[in-house]
Amino acid sequence: MPPNNHPNQPSTTPPLGPRASRLHQVFEQALARTLKANSYSNFASCFPTPARHVPASLENVWRQLNAKLEESAKAEFEEIVEEREAVEHLNELDRLVSEARERKEASGDSGKQGEAPHTLGADELYKAHLTPYLKEVQSTLDNKLEATHAQNAELAKTVQAQRLEIEKLLSHLESVVSDVEGAASASRQFTQENHTREDAIQMDEEMNNRSGL
Repeated sequence: MPPNNHPNQPSTTPPLGPRASRLHQVFEQALARTLKANSYSNFASCFPTPARHVPASLENVWRQLNAKLEESAKAEFEEIVEEREAVEHLNELDRLVSEARERKEASGDSGKQGEAPHTLGADELYKAHLTPYLKEVQSTLDNKLEATHAQNAELAKTVQAQRLEIEKLLSHLESVVSDVEGAASASRQFTQENHTREDAIQMDEEMNNRSGL
């Protein structure tokens, strides 16, 4: 077969090896635990007044908050993985470990004693090369997490502002209801006084009629 002079283009979605799959699994589990902890009951307990008066609106805010958190976390995770080529590096690590294991097993079967230390040395060298990268990834993840916390704080401020607005609206509604009740009471009193006046006029007319007889 003639050599291929054109290098293969890197796949935008490389297959996930064991370590890359485990990385995604750990992320999904951590995200699921985070979203589960932010349940509606926990969220509603922080806003008892809206939860009592406008539960549907509060639940809608909670759903939007969780959806935004999940979407943002997944997008940032995929961005970091793609930017740092984490899948490619982890797949390469899987390959090197597999090859080292095969060489070690082959060395043990053939009686060659000199390759095992060399294999271990190469593996240790690769780990030493990988450690700074992993630390850099950890630092990037920490920064992204801090940014996410900041966004969550802003969302919390928005929810708090909405809570105050709802409480203000409820207070205004209570004032309107009080005014309506006062107007109704005044109307009833006016009606009673009007009936009393009409009764007095009627009695006066009857007395005049009797006096004229």
